[in-house]
Amino acid sequence: MSLLIPDALSFFRQSCGRWRSQRSNHHLLHRRAEAGASLIVVEELIKGDERLSQTAELNGYEPERIIGGCWVRWSGSMAWDKAGENHEDETIFGLIPSDESGRSGLLLRDRGYAEKPPVAGHFSMDKQDGLILVTDYGMMSSYERFWFLGTDVRLRSSTLQGLSNSASFSMEIRVNDQETESGSFSDSASRRIEQSSKAGLPSSFGW
Repeated sequence: MSLLIPDALSFFRQSCGRWRSQRSNHHLLHRRAEAGASLIVVEELIKGDERLSQTAELNGYEPERIIGGCWVRWSGSMAWDKAGENHEDETIFGLIPSDESGRSGLLLRDRGYAEKPPVAGHFSMDKQDGLILVTDYGMMSSYERFWFLGTDVRLRSSTLQGLSNSASFSMEIRVNDQETESGSFSDSASRRIEQSSKAGLPSSFGW
């Protein structure tokens, strides 16, 4: 059952919480699929939060234009990881709507995924209340769509074009507080993710 979501800020609020994400990543050049797994923590940032103001300034926008956002942290692993390699990071998202509906506009980040410098992408919501993010990184561009099947299940499809072309599909399931400890990722949860990745289950990675 899909949810009725009026605007992008409501979508972000619905995304708050802890999630276990499984992802299948397809490397088009190598014609191979890679599996992985991760845990994600999403926390809402309200208008006026210092982290949102800093993100706006990093991207060259006035802080008061941001209506809200979120802080996202993730930790996971992918099947092709080398020894000692991990996928653990965090980022700040800030929304600047282009009109009163709040269903399209700019999405500011303090750092990108494909590249680390701050980046401003574009967001929009389709007729099915899915959230679409389009980001250009100069020599690369990404297209992502997120949508809910219910309050505790979120799906994501994405493509990355440029120096490296790939496509991925993720399923994210909300987890309870026992899976994490005080907002950090527990050792037991991390071990389960690593075991899932080695077992070849669909991969999960980041947000």
